[in-house]
Amino acid sequence: MNFDDTPEEAAFRAEARAWIQANAPHELADELAQGGFGHMALKSVDPMEAAKAWQKKKFDAGWACLHWPKEYGGRGASPIERVIWGQEEGVFGALGGTFIIGHGMCGPTVMAWGKEEHKRKLLPPLAAGEEIWCQLFSEPAGGSDLAGLRTRAERATDGSGDWIINGQKIWTSGAHYSDYGILITRTDPTVAKHKGLTMFWLSMKTPGIEIRPIKQANGQSGFNEVYFTDVRIPDDQRLGEVGQGWTVSLTTLMNERLSIGSGMPTGFAELFDYCLNFETEDGPAIDDRMVRSRLAQYAVKASGLKYTGMRAISALSKGETPGPENSIGKLVAGATMQELAMFALDLQGQAGVMLDPEQAEAGARFQAMLLRSPATRVEGGTDEILRNIIAERVLGLPGDIRVDKDVPFKDIPTSGRGA
Repeated sequence: MNFDDTPEEAAFRAEARAWIQANAPHELADELAQGGFGHMALKSVDPMEAAKAWQKKKFDAGWACLHWPKEYGGRGASPIERVIWGQEEGVFGALGGTFIIGHGMCGPTVMAWGKEEHKRKLLPPLAAGEEIWCQLFSEPAGGSDLAGLRTRAERATDGSGDWIINGQKIWTSGAHYSDYGILITRTDPTVAKHKGLTMFWLSMKTPGIEIRPIKQANGQSGFNEVYFTDVRIPDDQRLGEVGQGWTVSLTTLMNERLSIGSGMPTGFAELFDYCLNFETEDGPAIDDRMVRSRLAQYAVKASGLKYTGMRAISALSKGETPGPENSIGKLVAGATMQELAMFALDLQGQAGVMLDPEQAEAGARFQAMLLRSPATRVEGGTDEILRNIIAERVLGLPGDIRVDKDVPFKDIPTSGRGA
């Protein structure tokens, strides 16, 4: 691994740093630094308005979606320049969380599989933060088996070529404020489950779509249930060929794990600072051998994540494409965040049950982390799915036995499935 910028990378970093220094909303820096773990802690301004304003300013100056082609709203930058920008943007990068699904997952999928006229129409407003996208994949009965989805897309009987959508999606982040979404459906139940899928893009204002926010344990409602009742969309909005949906979805999933895993915090820096200043009944927490031992364990994991990420960055710098090892980052970071938050609350004792940031130790940061952390171990691929990916594609171990792999979807026994 090479940790030094090339002369070209150093020049790009200096240019990016100067622009950010001159244009970033520095008045929000302290609030943004206190946020994280699934939400922005902005109280002085509307978070959505602040996010859109920063994204639009970046877009107008040519700093939005750096790696996208210029004709779609990007800069045509190299992958390593995108990484450098993220490093320099720092806390202001939290404002981009609103767009991570659109920019990191939906946009690349539309770019790879959409019609040219649609790419030129849809992608620039997405890059500019003027429109927000969501990803309509997970379903209540599917669990981690995306190919087990049941949302149906059937040809309209009027000969128009349109599709009629019926079904339900769940855990759809940001659906309640999204303008568009990408949707994977089942178009042929008579073939194996991976072969009978088709992907579409659609407006979230299309008649027949109902969105119900899900109340989460942390009091927020970022996830949603989405119901489709006789939703009609034209065949023109199809991504890829009919029956090619699984292949199209892999484009989304590959980008999803790279987007989520590369930027997921563990909270180690916050815990270390907290232990330096927290006073227990026996004195400073940092003086306790047990506390130092746990911090050392978390430091090792944080260091491993850092250098695993550096390996990917080095590959990007050389023009290489990082492989499935990116799943390691999300797998380890999600579990570490949960363990670390539980340890911090144990240190806080009774104060650890308080959720009010004005009363709780450390502004309830670790409480928020613990309540948000279970989702990090599910979204973008569950721990079990990621372990399989690492085992099979990184370590070369034998794959799991999948008895339903070549069975027509309609013949796979599932309790409660309708005709």
